[in-house]
Amino acid sequence: MSTRLDRPHYHEEYYRTLKSGIGHLNKLERGQNFKERGFSSWEAFAAGRWDEALSLIEEKREAYVRQVGEVDRLGVLQRRLRVVEFPVTPYVQWELHVLRLRVEVGDRIRLLDARTIAHIEKHREVPEVVILGDVAMFEVQYDHDGNAAGARHYTDAELIAETSAGFDQLYARGEEYADFFDREIAPLPPPVATP
Repeated sequence: MSTRLDRPHYHEEYYRTLKSGIGHLNKLERGQNFKERGFSSWEAFAAGRWDEALSLIEEKREAYVRQVGEVDRLGVLQRRLRVVEFPVTPYVQWELHVLRLRVEVGDRIRLLDARTIAHIEKHREVPEVVILGDVAMFEVQYDHDGNAAGARHYTDAELIAETSAGFDQLYARGEEYADFFDREIAPLPPPVATP
């Protein structure tokens, strides 16, 4: 059983739960194409201005430092696992440059080659989820155009525990960010954006 939350209510419930004394925050990202309107780096990427897109990522440093610091001050262990399909989509190529900055400021991010979980995804891709302790889980929703559109909110303890166990297994199989990035992303030529 879940409750559908629009984007503002999802963010409200997310931050309320984050500050409620949970011990960990786990995020699994699976989608390969999204829109991040309003983020100047994404706007430049979508317009085909790759060098500008990369230079604009730095604008987010202070915001990311604050985000990571806030979570750390709350005593919450935050981990993110990013699934990457091959060939790498233009969006993911851009996003992994953004995530490199997040890693620099202390985010714990691992990357997982989608081919290594093909046996798990025979009938359905792993869901795009955010797990907050053992009390809340959000399956993030997007519209047909790849824009964030809210989430399904779950509070069933058994479902959250099962999903958390699955996340832990996949995170353990994930590769350290720098190793993956240096091997798979850094050598790629600039992508051709498909906004």
